[in-house]
Amino acid sequence: MKTKLTFFDIDETVFHTFAKINVLKDGKLIKKLNNQEFNTYKLKDDESFDFTEFRDSKVFYDTSKPINNIIKLVKKYIKNDERVIFLTAREDFKDKQLFLETFRKYGINIDHPNVYVERSGNLKHIPNVSDRKKEIVKKYLSEKYSVVKMYDDDRKNLETFKNFLLELNYNVDAIQVIGNGRMKKI
Repeated sequence: MKTKLTFFDIDETVFHTFAKINVLKDGKLIKKLNNQEFNTYKLKDDESFDFTEFRDSKVFYDTSKPINNIIKLVKKYIKNDERVIFLTAREDFKDKQLFLETFRKYGINIDHPNVYVERSGNLKHIPNVSDRKKEIVKKYLSEKYSVVKMYDDDRKNLETFKNFLLELNYNVDAIQVIGNGRMKKI
């Protein structure tokens, strides 16, 4: 049995990020949302999201700021050969290598064999982020882990994760990252 599997959200969990999600109505820009606003925004009739900035690797590389105490945790887990999955609501980036270079820039061994990035935004057939993330978590449960953790800034994602894993009798920790990296177990 492997020991620990840890999922880390990226935006506002590992890095403060500044890409905006555009809200379009009839094809015209009506509003720009940050990550936190997007988590709770409900589309109105004839509105849609445009994630162009969220797929832009250069915006991610140039503007992301590390949340230092979370970066230290990530490095510790990787150093201990634990399984680390970065589980983001984003889709594929335009330039995968530049995106990964952001992690390297802050000393995260993104190339370690136990580390992977999952982009739940690619699962467009699933309507909401928490269910998309749950679907990805499922695929990692083929191997039994003694502890499964998730760090995320969105409480709904954490609640979905925790409830799902408790039903499967996993030892689970769901940790909300608040503000400048303060953590709150839920």
